[in-house]
Amino acid sequence: MSLRNTTGLAALIAAGALAFAVPVPAAAQSAPTLEDHPCPVTVPEGTRCGYLVVPERRDLPDGPKTKVGFAVHRSTAGDRKPDPVVYTSGGPASASIQLTGYLAEMFRDRDVIALEQRGSRWSEPRLDCPETVRAMLDTLRSTGQAAEETDVIAAGAAACRKRLGVDLRGYRTGEIAADVVDLRRALGYARWNLFGVSYSTRPMLAAAAADPEGTRSVVLDSFLPAEVNWYDDATRDLTEAVAELSGQGWPDLSGRFTAMVADLNRSPAVITTRDPLTDRPITVRLTGDDTATILGEAMHSVEVLPIVPALIDGLAAGHHDLLQPLADAAGPGLASHEFGLYHAVQCQDETPYNAFPQTRPRLFTGVHDRTVCDTWKLPRAPVTAATTKAPVLVLGGQYDPTTPSRTARPAAEALPDARFVEFAGVGHAVFLSSRCGRQTIAAFLADPAAAPPCDPGQAAYRVVRPGEIHLSSAPYRAQQAPWTLLPFGLLGVTVLVQLVAGALRPRRRLPTLVAGLAGLAFVGLTVDAVYGVIAENETVLALGVPSVLRWYGLLAWLSLAATVVAVFRPPHADGPVVKRPLRRRGAHLLAALVYAGFLAWWHVYFL
Repeated sequence: MSLRNTTGLAALIAAGALAFAVPVPAAAQSAPTLEDHPCPVTVPEGTRCGYLVVPERRDLPDGPKTKVGFAVHRSTAGDRKPDPVVYTSGGPASASIQLTGYLAEMFRDRDVIALEQRGSRWSEPRLDCPETVRAMLDTLRSTGQAAEETDVIAAGAAACRKRLGVDLRGYRTGEIAADVVDLRRALGYARWNLFGVSYSTRPMLAAAAADPEGTRSVVLDSFLPAEVNWYDDATRDLTEAVAELSGQGWPDLSGRFTAMVADLNRSPAVITTRDPLTDRPITVRLTGDDTATILGEAMHSVEVLPIVPALIDGLAAGHHDLLQPLADAAGPGLASHEFGLYHAVQCQDETPYNAFPQTRPRLFTGVHDRTVCDTWKLPRAPVTAATTKAPVLVLGGQYDPTTPSRTARPAAEALPDARFVEFAGVGHAVFLSSRCGRQTIAAFLADPAAAPPCDPGQAAYRVVRPGEIHLSSAPYRAQQAPWTLLPFGLLGVTVLVQLVAGALRPRRRLPTLVAGLAGLAFVGLTVDAVYGVIAENETVLALGVPSVLRWYGLLAWLSLAATVVAVFRPPHADGPVVKRPLRRRGAHLLAALVYAGFLAWWHVYFL
């Protein structure tokens, strides 16, 4: 988000970060109060949950109140430090309290406070907005582009605002930052360490500026600087992240990405997935712009990034069934935010300052958010320059498609006492994706001058190389419905029977023994290859299987051939006296049918 008055921009950036104005200082307001409340999710023993009760709008201190959820986990370490860590998730409107235990493990020697955003899931009121989620799903179900269906989005937005019935002007970044300041004072901590990720880096930096005496240090993970126009930069950020992945053995990846978008815009992929609001089947039609939007969200995950080049290449080649895992993951993502709060923040603090250029791919999030904001007509929030003299650690991911190093690094360098660390192989939210990232944060809190205790340039996962994976949606379908692997199970039983029968009389039943040995080699090598993928990064199986499995299939063909030989082998070949040759031949014939059926499944369905 840019400084909305461009006069003196360079000087302001040099002086410090740009942040949202925090409302009237808490000292001039009536003191906030705390209310205990049962924790809404499972948290570690010794955790207290409650609400911070503050004015919905601090410029109207006698107006309605809002309750901001929080959890406090008190450290039991013998070397417990007096200054805790306070964390708020991004979004806007992502929940925080569910991460209390995760954070307590990261910071064993400090109290941990997980603070919700006002209006989020575990605050009151909860500003959910299923009407706009339904509108977004309706645009995905139709064959057109989201930009052509804004009437549906506008109707959903109007219905949501009418149902919420609250003053949305109280739900913006400045008020969220003031909640952070008020909570420290209400809990009685002399000072603490602020920890924000993605969107919440904005209110956390603003809170540090407003509360210098209470701020010991600041951690900004996936920093979203105030001077960034997020919507205007979104397409560039995504395409540059894709281009960065080109350096991992995919030199034409950007071209393939463009081809993928164009192909799916001409002929959208039809995918059946689950409706996140009803959990019923829903059929969506994903255009190239839709796919690019969903892919950008998927690239937040460090496990997904290694398969992105192969996925783009496969989609550009027409393997649209590979979109199934992305579609299945996108639905729950839509239900993970309280979109009333999300849009209240975006409509006041972000969309008014973006031009929304007609770029390709045109991400549907921008179309959707702009339409909601045009419907709600909230006033734009004021901004002012802010900075902090506290030590600041800024973390970025090498392939982050949302808050790239291109914008985070210079913003960090503009802060008086900040340093930027980029982590190889990581997308968004470093602390959730990188063990080295978590170690670096912990070391910084112990000593803000400490260097990372690990190598940020060492990626946790290796990017899949061209030709390494045979593209197939069957492994993903098998994870959802294991019974589809029944042919492989029948083959395994047949192999074992043949192996035992052949081993009992190896000379008289040589073809059976050969069939069993070849089948056993096939099963063993296949299982070993698949488990090797699982051990390294099981997400690869959402895209396909190791290409070497196609060669392993020759062993199954050898087993079939040996079994056919056993079927037609003369009866006397098994010994001087054969009492039931037809029964024995029938057993061989059944085994041959199992092999034939398996190979048909293997080549037609699985591969």
